[in-house]
Amino acid sequence: MSQRSGGGSDIDRVLIVEDDAAQRLGLQQLLRGWGFTAEVAVDGRDALEKLPTVRPTIVLSDLVMPRMGGLELLTALMQEDPDVTMVLMTGQGTVESAVAAIKQGAYDYLSKPIDPQRLKILLDQIVARHDTLREVRALRRQLQERGTFGKMIGVSREMKKVYQMVEQAAPTSASILVTGESGTGKELVAQTVHQLSQRASQPFVPLNCAAIPDTLLESELFGHEKGAFTGAVTRRQGAFELAHRGTLFLDEIAEMTAATQAKLLRVLQERTFRPLGGQREQATDIRVIAATNVEPLEAVRQGKLREDLYYRLNVFHITLPPLRERKEDIPLLAQAFVREFAARNNRSTVGVSDAAMRLLDQYHWPGNVRELRNVIERAVIVSRGDLIEPADLPQLQPTSPPPAASPSGPVLTAGTTVDEAERQLIEITLAHTGGNKTRAAEMLGISLKTLHNKLNRMKEESASRDA
Repeated sequence: MSQRSGGGSDIDRVLIVEDDAAQRLGLQQLLRGWGFTAEVAVDGRDALEKLPTVRPTIVLSDLVMPRMGGLELLTALMQEDPDVTMVLMTGQGTVESAVAAIKQGAYDYLSKPIDPQRLKILLDQIVARHDTLREVRALRRQLQERGTFGKMIGVSREMKKVYQMVEQAAPTSASILVTGESGTGKELVAQTVHQLSQRASQPFVPLNCAAIPDTLLESELFGHEKGAFTGAVTRRQGAFELAHRGTLFLDEIAEMTAATQAKLLRVLQERTFRPLGGQREQATDIRVIAATNVEPLEAVRQGKLREDLYYRLNVFHITLPPLRERKEDIPLLAQAFVREFAARNNRSTVGVSDAAMRLLDQYHWPGNVRELRNVIERAVIVSRGDLIEPADLPQLQPTSPPPAASPSGPVLTAGTTVDEAERQLIEITLAHTGGNKTRAAEMLGISLKTLHNKLNRMKEESASRDA
């Protein structure tokens, strides 16, 4: 049986309550051998007297004892210190009472004679649970003091709903689907879930499915063996292998081809995968968090997302609000970005003026928090004073929309082909956004990957005409 690393921490303290001296001593030696701090009490009353000095995180108590038994001790503990986790030990004749105790607040019960392996697993689960609860309490304090929750920023009602969902989902092993417009912070949600989970000490591996060509995505997910295809000169680990025992974040899941989605579904069901060119299946222990910036049921209807994969991923569904629906968070976000970029660029900027803040509040933010972050980064760099002023935010100044066509620009006339009309529309939109492809894709109602594909096709067609 392996020992706990770094035992004796404040969440590893166990109080063993057992009236049988031999069993009491045996359990104490066993737990100390695993690295726990283990103290003993002879019955419930003795345990209550020792609570202030032992300050246990876990109470491991027999159910039937003289003076005060396990059920009475549980009732007293719930009033005295509800954060203590209680596990009951019971003989065959009292299992029914132990089950009733769980309904009253006990964590679990063990039948005698105690199975050491089962006991060890249970204690480790409780310690991991207390780790998560302590982290959640720290994040709640952080939210009250600084308006942040992990890496997420905001105190709006909409964001508090997100935090609540994260708290509920994080301690479980369930898959999560995060939806929201581009730039709303879906990866930050995934990182916070990972931070609050029992996998926090293991890898967090993000993969943007929209940024990887279809021909390479399968290799990025599952890895490949040497010689699996032309150019595979060495063996390469894929995301499923890199994220083993940790969390895999798959962004823009609806951009996967149907064939790759089918293979992903199989891995999620079977918990095994085979690298490209590999001969053997490999086991994988990961939690998957997927994200998309399209409405998932609409993506299912359009055939972009497999229905069975959607239901496999959608155990918990967390929806992130766009920035325009939580504008009360803009001052907090802006101030956080000012601090970040002033420190990174060695600037003296300390905040945003009232006039500049009004501009930030009036803007529609099609690119959401990501766009706000980029705007503040530029403003910090160009700002000449301690505060960001309206002049430092030229992209937010009110302007009239560009005309659909001008005498010197492209004009749509009868007989213009659909491809030519599309090309002109893309060029006009890119000109309007100053070359910002993310904003252009959002304005055109297409994904960034689709826009890149269209631009590449236009470039190839132009090159073939010039040849």
